[in-house]
Amino acid sequence: MNLYTRSQTMDIWRFIKRGAWYLALYLGFAILLTIACPQLALSEQIEFRKTKTDTGTQFYYEWIDGAQQRHNLTFEIPFETIEDLPLRQTNYKPKIAQRHVTVALTKAAKRINPKDAKVMIKPMGEAINIKVTGSNSEKIEEVQAQLRDVQQNAFDTYLHENYYTRFTTMFNQSAIKPDHLRYIAESVKPLVPASQAFYEKIRENSTSRAYFGFLLSWVQSIPYDTLEDRVASNGAGFAPPIGLLMQNFGDCDSKAVLASSMVRAFLPTTKMIMVFLPEHALLGIALTPISGDETIEHDGQKYVLYDPTGPALIPFGQVSEDTQRFIQTGRYQIEEVD
Repeated sequence: MNLYTRSQTMDIWRFIKRGAWYLALYLGFAILLTIACPQLALSEQIEFRKTKTDTGTQFYYEWIDGAQQRHNLTFEIPFETIEDLPLRQTNYKPKIAQRHVTVALTKAAKRINPKDAKVMIKPMGEAINIKVTGSNSEKIEEVQAQLRDVQQNAFDTYLHENYYTRFTTMFNQSAIKPDHLRYIAESVKPLVPASQAFYEKIRENSTSRAYFGFLLSWVQSIPYDTLEDRVASNGAGFAPPIGLLMQNFGDCDSKAVLASSMVRAFLPTTKMIMVFLPEHALLGIALTPISGDETIEHDGQKYVLYDPTGPALIPFGQVSEDTQRFIQTGRYQIEEVD
């Protein structure tokens, strides 16, 4: 049995008191931080269920908002909607795109009279070498122009069929990314049941800000998947709106597209924008700003900013400090939502 001297006992009590003091200080600081910085609160999705019915898939959500209020929501997406829209974004692979274009060029070359010109199509790396020879220089130029059109149209067709679009980064890099604006346009009508479910939860005579606050708290509570580099990822990780609902997680681009689709159903004519940062995306809406709103101006129109990403519960009209820095230094790009 170990016995402690009076001195040792006093040391032990001093250690316990000091530990208790530090614990109280830590807890007090945590409480103060929560009170002083409510924007740092994190979203919490309590429950998610999807159930097949006779007519579609029913979605059920429970979550806690920034005011620690508990919400629930149910809506149903019809089967035909789920079947008509992509659930996943195909990864962009240059080799496959090149093969698609090469096939189109080869078919076009076979239709050219060899008396007019001889054509050789040869893939080289990610490029395609088109060699046209003949005795008539004017005919050669005509065939070359014709094949360039075929090449361009074939590539555009491949991008469209796979929901991709050309994109020039703020560093003037040519790139390919998911066609966010097309996804928004095609998802508005299918997501009307979801948008309507939110609208019905809002009190009568509420402003549009009440809708945005409720919608944001829900989207932010959906589990977040980190955005891969928009240029290097070739679309990997992006989830189309219906796909995001089905899998119940998404990155910032995916959540921004989902939120835009639902807002467009709620406000069909109000001007909207997507704001792209190097590794983030948020949204803007042409509502009248109030004091404290973060805004951005585009083509003479002022837009109130909002960020549906989560898990931070950032209120409508507010953005993170990182986002502020990017916008203040002009490191962003804007796409207008139709």
